[in-house]
Amino acid sequence: MQKSIFLKLSILLISTVSSIYADPIKTKKPLTVKEKKQRFHDLLVPAIKEVYNTLNKRYKEAKVMVKNKTDAHKIKKLMKEYNAKDEKDLLQRMKPHPKSIALAQAAMESGWATSRFFNIANNVFGVWSIDENEPRVAANKSRKYRQIYLKKYENIADSIMDYYMMIARNKAFIEFRKEKMLTDDPHKLVQKLDKYSEQGEKYSNELSKVIKYNKFHLLDKE
Repeated sequence: MQKSIFLKLSILLISTVSSIYADPIKTKKPLTVKEKKQRFHDLLVPAIKEVYNTLNKRYKEAKVMVKNKTDAHKIKKLMKEYNAKDEKDLLQRMKPHPKSIALAQAAMESGWATSRFFNIANNVFGVWSIDENEPRVAANKSRKYRQIYLKKYENIADSIMDYYMMIARNKAFIEFRKEKMLTDDPHKLVQKLDKYSEQGEKYSNELSKVIKYNKFHLLDKE
């Protein structure tokens, strides 16, 4: 997995299908809303489960090592990987947030898996690229006279893993990481994701609506 470019940025994600990168793929026969959501579910749910389970297993193992004061070398390596300042901070960063939140953000950022960048670059969350040496694709539009590029991933799981690691590492989500140690309620947690988008609080509220309306919270019980 490549290191997240967000180690160098405060945040470079813009919200939802109205953004410059959510350019839907045109098909001969447009999908119905039901068909679009089913396709999205079939593509994203298995991948999000896979990534979540991998990260959650890793988190639990680290939690045991921290509690028992063992494997100091492994903990040190993890702290470096996650940019953690101490063991408490490490566990905050390593604990994966609820799958329902990842699924809701995937829906909003990819236009329910119809955006051009989802289809040509497996970019689920509209992640920008500033590294010309990494795989990426250009947006059709520029922003403030600046060409925008988005990261290109080998597969959907890689995109999801990069997203989770960005949330874990980026200083913009300190409060979010603290909150997820106190609650697993996705509706409370998304209120701490206002810095994910330029829309701020509106973005958080929309995430909550998407989770509730589509019953994404049921995925957290699986």
